[in-house]
Amino acid sequence: QLQASGGGLVQAGGSLRLSCAASGRTFTSYAMGWFRQAPGEEREFVARINWRGDSTDYADSVKSRFAIVRDNAKNLIYLQMNSLKPEDTAVYYCAADRIYSRIRVSTALDYWGQGTQVTVSS
Repeated sequence: QLQASGGGLVQAGGSLRLSCAASGRTFTSYAMGWFRQAPGEEREFVARINWRGDSTDYADSVKSRFAIVRDNAKNLIYLQMNSLKPEDTAVYYCAADRIYSRIRVSTALDYWGQGTQVTVSS
């Protein structure tokens, strides 16, 4: 029901925009988030946005470089990633939950999408 896309290979300093498309149901009343998981690492929080789209929050490691936005009319969320670094290399996942605060502190969320690979070369 959630499908992430837009990943790829990019050089350090470059940009990518990830998309997360919802199907089968509407997620307009859900908070949405992005997570990532690098090889051998645990899945970590990247960004979240509330259902209205007027509150966002970021991990310190991506703050000022990444931006999460949502388009409820299209049932889409985006993660604009700028000034990418090799340490941003990971599989990126989108997720949805009814509770905004839960997205930052838990991976036991209502819905998860399949991931998309982001590789940043130095």
